Amino acid sequence: MPMDQCTLQQIACEAGAGRRPGISFRFAQILRNRNFRLLWTGESVSLLGNQFFLVALPWLVLQLTGDAFAIGIVVAVTTAPRALFMLLGGALTDRFSPRAIMLYSNISRMALIVMLAVLTATGVIELWMLYVFGLLQGLGYAFYLPAQSAMIPRLLPPDRLQAGNAVIQGTAQLSLFLGPAVTGGLIALLGNAEAGESVVPDALGVGIVFGLTGASFVASAVTLGMIRLPAMLRDVSGYSGVLGVLRSTGAGIADVWRDKTLRYYFILIGVVNLCLLGPVSVGVPVLADTRFNGGALAFGTILSALGAGALVGVIAAGALRRPPGRAFAVALLGSCALLGVGLALLGVLSSWGPAAAAAFLIGLAEGYLTVEFVTWLQLRTPPDELGRMMGILLFVAVGQAPLSNLAAGALIRLSVSVVLIGAGGLIILVAVIAALSSSVWRLGVEG
Repeated sequence: MPMDQCTLQQIACEAGAGRRPGISFRFAQILRNRNFRLLWTGESVSLLGNQFFLVALPWLVLQLTGDAFAIGIVVAVTTAPRALFMLLGGALTDRFSPRAIMLYSNISRMALIVMLAVLTATGVIELWMLYVFGLLQGLGYAFYLPAQSAMIPRLLPPDRLQAGNAVIQGTAQLSLFLGPAVTGGLIALLGNAEAGESVVPDALGVGIVFGLTGASFVASAVTLGMIRLPAMLRDVSGYSGVLGVLRSTGAGIADVWRDKTLRYYFILIGVVNLCLLGPVSVGVPVLADTRFNGGALAFGTILSALGAGALVGVIAAGALRRPPGRAFAVALLGSCALLGVGLALLGVLSSWGPAAAAAFLIGLAEGYLTVEFVTWLQLRTPPDELGRMMGILLFVAVGQAPLSNLAAGALIRLSVSVVLIGAGGLIILVAVIAALSSSVWRLGVEG
């Protein structure tokens, strides 16, 4: 049996027995792992490049059309494939390998973004092209995400997995902070240069930013190609072909539903994200524009506080040992409740300074909860089912973003305070209801 499979089976056994090494995590130790260091290096570059794309794309739409509704459509087209195809991406990861799926995703997205960069920089880009490119980029990312989550447990021993997840999540949060600033600066610096016959403002600057995104995918593909792992034996009997992949996805969903502990926590994670994503992304700019005196400054400060809190939560989860036994369930349920409190506070606070503090609280709880639960799930899941399990989790956590944004946008027209307070209260209520179930309290005991 290959060494990495033996290691992963040992992880699952240790998770099931509730044992965990007693040493503190040190981030420097995991970076000494060559394979993980290569993965992290590539991830750092590609995450920043992906932020370049996500920031530059709506700006280009605005320059082409001047229509906010067109921006919404392009963003929706870009994010919708994540909801629709992450489950399939997880199943394919188990059928092949996470590294192969990540490589193919990076190469295909690189080819697409280079074409988009050339079309933009030369000024021949049109709106309909952005719909196509946005859809295909989102599709590639939908396959990439579950593969990346399934890759990390293959690179690290069990006592360092949580720190590894924290490093990757922390890097993602840092890219969210740096990406918009760097993108805006590059477009401002280069956007006024002449772009041939182009009449699209900032076309050259946006095209160069897209080119840098393509280069980031190349860097990630190169580092993935340098990772060396023993081949993993896979039992794919009954799961070959398209129908087999669909059956694999269905089997994973059925497994989650039959397991009461998983079922409760997946429902909890789903409610948290449904009540959080839309109210924050739609509600915060509305608050900054209508209630707070700071305007754009208030908007930026609150979002920065949210990101800073998430980064601190991620670092804390990676640096601290996981709470033992039932204390682990207390930590997760408490994080959900704290997140709900912060969201409700956003609905009642009248100045943006305290609102930024509430946003920091939300980010802190979200960052800690993400690393803790993802690590527990990775340790608990058999190696040959990691892809589809991560796909299901990502579908529950991220896939409902379009629905959450749509609902929040419609309801906030009536009252932004009611939406934020109601969403926060619903998260707290679901956490309290979950705490009444004995299955929920087995989370720490089993993992």
